[in-house]
Amino acid sequence: MPNLFDFLRKLRGIKSREIRLLLLGLDNAGKTTLMKDIASEKDASTETTPTLGFNVKSVKTQGFKLNLWDIGGQRKIRTYWRNYFDNTDVLIFVVDSTDKRRFEEAKLVLTELLDDDKLSGVPVLVYANKQDLVHAATASDVANSLDLVSIENRSWRIQGCSALTGKGVEDGMSWVCREVKEKDKQLAKK
Repeated sequence: MPNLFDFLRKLRGIKSREIRLLLLGLDNAGKTTLMKDIASEKDASTETTPTLGFNVKSVKTQGFKLNLWDIGGQRKIRTYWRNYFDNTDVLIFVVDSTDKRRFEEAKLVLTELLDDDKLSGVPVLVYANKQDLVHAATASDVANSLDLVSIENRSWRIQGCSALTGKGVEDGMSWVCREVKEKDKQLAKK
């Protein structure tokens, strides 16, 4: 009859499936605040400064170890994004829903990302961030502005959220985990 010690030893041997998540978007979209929310590291007393390089956090959830890569979104830094594409399981693109004048720029940047061979077929989650602010465009309006319906050969989702309050963030991350589980099932069938 197995004892508790044997059971715990077996559990220790089970490793979480690692998922590489790449958080991209224009500067000031809220990527770092979003990452802090996902990693449960928010501190209302601290102000988030622009990311000039990258931040990496690991979080365990739903049987996965999420490795979050938050890369700065300034125009000069975007040329280096490609260096982080390898082995990406899910692309998370963050949009500032209040900055409507930059939706066209966000659309062009996202289109370039989706056209890159290294990200071919990678599922994409678009967070329409800053939904807690009065003048924020709805997630549906952001999806239309980015022309998400034209995305083919990959699954995608638009998720309204507020990285500051956390509303909607968990829904998006649950979708990410479901997508990876589904992809794993499909690979196992082959």
